[in-house]
Order: sequence, then C-alpha cells, then structure tokens
Amino acid sequence: MAYIEIYTKKNCPYCDRAKSLLIKKSLDFKEITIDDNNLLNNMYIEMKQRSNGCTTVPQIFIDGLHIGGSDDLVSLNNQGKLK
Repeated sequence: MAYIEIYTKKNCPYCDRAKSLLIKKSLDFKEITIDDNNLLNNMYIEMKQRSNGCTTVPQIFIDGLHIGGSDDLVSLNNQGKLK
C-alpha cells in the first residue's frame, strides 16, 4: 500500500476535494495541517521545500514523490493510476 501525505488548511475546498477522493478510494493518508500557529512556519517551510517551492494547498506526496495538488490527484485517478 502506498504511503500518502497531504498538506492541508482548514476550510480549503481543494483540500476537502482531495481528501474526499482518497477516502472514496479507501486510501489511507497522513494529513499534515498548516493551520496551527505554532506549526505554521515549520510545516509550511517543510511543504514548500518538499514541493520545490509550491505554496498552495493541498500538496500531495505518494511514497515521498510530490504529485502536486487536488487537480493532479484527480488527473491520476482519471488515468487509473490511483489505486
């Protein structure tokens, strides 16, 4: 089973869309929220470094590989590559 990580913020429709798709596909994932003021800088910096400078959420990683955001996840699913 793939290890999926997703960086999110509260009240983000794109984050909700990505998480809903993962749940619908019965895929486990680790959600890393960047809302908490104490963690915002560290988690945001980590996300930005791991995603080669991307600053929007969600940012999704599968087995450590950056795949992008919500639209990229949907595209993978539409191609039958999200199992």
